[in-house]
Amino acid sequence: MVTGPRWRRLRFRHPAQVVVAGFAAAVAVGTALLTLPVAREGPGGASLMEALFTATSAVCVTGLVVVDTPSYWTGFGEGVILALIQVGGFGIMTFASLLVVLVSRRLGLRARLTAAAETKTLGLGEVRSVVAGVVRVSLVLEAVTATVLTLRFGLGYDEPWPRAVWLGVFHAVSAFNNAGFALYTDSLTGFATDPWICLPIAFAVIAGGLGFPVLFELRRRLRRPHTWSLHTKIVLWATGAFLAGGTVFITALEWSNPGTLGPLDVRGKLLTGFFQGVMPRTAGFNSVDIGQMNPATWLGMDVLMFVGGASAGTAGGIKVTTFAVLFFVIYAEVRGEGAVNIFNRRLHGDVQRQALTVVLLAVAAVAASTIVFMVFTDFSLDRSLFEVTSAFATVGLSTGITADLPVPEQILLTVLMFIGRLGPVTVASALALRPRVRMYDLPEERPVIG
Repeated sequence: MVTGPRWRRLRFRHPAQVVVAGFAAAVAVGTALLTLPVAREGPGGASLMEALFTATSAVCVTGLVVVDTPSYWTGFGEGVILALIQVGGFGIMTFASLLVVLVSRRLGLRARLTAAAETKTLGLGEVRSVVAGVVRVSLVLEAVTATVLTLRFGLGYDEPWPRAVWLGVFHAVSAFNNAGFALYTDSLTGFATDPWICLPIAFAVIAGGLGFPVLFELRRRLRRPHTWSLHTKIVLWATGAFLAGGTVFITALEWSNPGTLGPLDVRGKLLTGFFQGVMPRTAGFNSVDIGQMNPATWLGMDVLMFVGGASAGTAGGIKVTTFAVLFFVIYAEVRGEGAVNIFNRRLHGDVQRQALTVVLLAVAAVAASTIVFMVFTDFSLDRSLFEVTSAFATVGLSTGITADLPVPEQILLTVLMFIGRLGPVTVASALALRPRVRMYDLPEERPVIG
């Protein structure tokens, strides 16, 4: 048995392990705070399952809930949720590194390694500037969004200014971090046709979903697109395609649905269709009742949620870069090309293997969890798949079955949210930071494919 200092050295031999432990610790702290009686309206405190599910959903910036956020939690409980969302959006190691910088003004090698594993920083010398940039960009975009929302809530809906400020700040932080928590029982369905509420939130979701590396590069080279990196070009191209495609798809299928877009005028349908086309990028706000949508719309949203946003940001899913890489791999194979080329750049073979690994693991997690839902609950395949995909991709959209699930299935969703937030990070970190160099090659042979 290994004990003492040696055991502690062996426990976290890889930075990705520290990231996982950090997120788990944040969930544990959040759970403990949410079980306090002061966090819940009415007598007594929240149950362990309610607190654990909510804390995990907040830290993993998902937005799925088993209790009604505005009526169940007190101001203290809502504040805890907001803090967990912000910490989870920053990233646990990014937040920890920020505290270290503020206290000691320096980052040690271990802190740089763990922060680099989480933020996808390539050079250890860049970690401190990247951490500062993440915090600065987040706070600026959240402040701008919060200002617009506060003015709208105060001037347009006659909310008292302290309440308007709280609503503006909470929804701005939730939107930029792609969390989807709202302080209204019906999310944002009461503002479906209000562009001053829906558009700022949608644009904050898009900005958070682009990822911090893309935001940094756009800030420096916005007017020089020819100098953009391959990553930025892929993210912007894929994001535009999915936003346009998702908006058109949802608007077209729900145009005459009396439970969603049907009662709205043309302007309202277009605004709501755009808003709901943005939200599957892993933000769980909804301005119509998701449970009233057509099953075909759910299936299309499953695809949008599964892909998600960009890497090194606040979005979930397998990431648009992963999807784009596999798309170009297939395109090159169909054309009979020997190399995969994207925007006049040749793609490295390691990137192709990483993309394939992430996708296959994600498919396995979603498929296995959906089977569990089908076996142990009475919900249909389309609702089960939607809920599982939403949890794994850290989206937070729901057809309305989360609170009605048995405790074992709620625990499964909790695990999926945790894996979905950390899976791409840990897999990519392990592949990038622990390359295995084989000193010899085995004999080559080709199996029959297709």
